[in-house]
Amino acid sequence: MTDCCPDSPRQALETLLLPDLFRCLSDPVRLQVLGRLAFSGQAMTVTEVADCCGVHLSGVSRHLSQLRSAGLAKSTKQGREVRYQLSCDDLVVLLRGLAEALERCQAQCEDTSKTKTTRETDL
Repeated sequence: MTDCCPDSPRQALETLLLPDLFRCLSDPVRLQVLGRLAFSGQAMTVTEVADCCGVHLSGVSRHLSQLRSAGLAKSTKQGREVRYQLSCDDLVVLLRGLAEALERCQAQCEDTSKTKTTRETDL
């Protein structure tokens, strides 16, 4: 298999293919927690988030911490409570950048394939 993606799109793609991010997104409970934050549209306490998952508060707290570490959630302390919310803008920028980098690589591969096919036909 040949590599048809030029250096610039490839570097952008490699920069965005973050193992920690995808490891974080691979856990089903963490995805439920992320979904709960997304659907609420507001900052929530661990107790409020836990209503969605059937997981003990300590587990939800750990998942929220991992989401925060991956840049998918942010937290603010209000008095004695810590409130979490989705880092929506950051997530959108990251996923949009990943989609665009994939499209650029794919377009380059298709162009390279068409050029190769045309050359073979001309022979």
